[in-house]
Amino acid sequence: MNALNLARLGVTLLAGALFGFGLSLSGMLDPARVIGFLDVASGAWDPSLMFVLGGAVAVAIPGVMLQRRLARPVLEETFHMPQATVIDRPLLLGAALFGIGWGVAGLCPGPAVSALSLGLMPVFVFVAAMAAGMLLHDGPLKRLRAPRS
Repeated sequence: MNALNLARLGVTLLAGALFGFGLSLSGMLDPARVIGFLDVASGAWDPSLMFVLGGAVAVAIPGVMLQRRLARPVLEETFHMPQATVIDRPLLLGAALFGIGWGVAGLCPGPAVSALSLGLMPVFVFVAAMAAGMLLHDGPLKRLRAPRS
């Protein structure tokens, strides 16, 4: 492993650990708290996770501004930006599924992976189902959607 790959790995591990720590500190690993934030109609809405959203925006805005000024990333040759720019049916369906899953389980992918450290069986089931869905999407379902020649 060369020095550049080692540096990439180190930065990746540091960023992941910092992200997981922030999710834990903010309460995003507690499904009940997340569901309390998402349930605005019950009268028992918990607005405390708005601070998490505000913190994420406060970090993201300077990061995006810096990215736009750089010719290339420090540890990569090019920026890896999304290629799709159209809001289409698959995007909307995926967003709806994500939102429904988040509202039902109180977990989304980042916090779910971080919550594995808690050792709770429902979190393991959620992550296993999430991984199965990803594999299904990238395997058999992708082949079904592929154009035939």
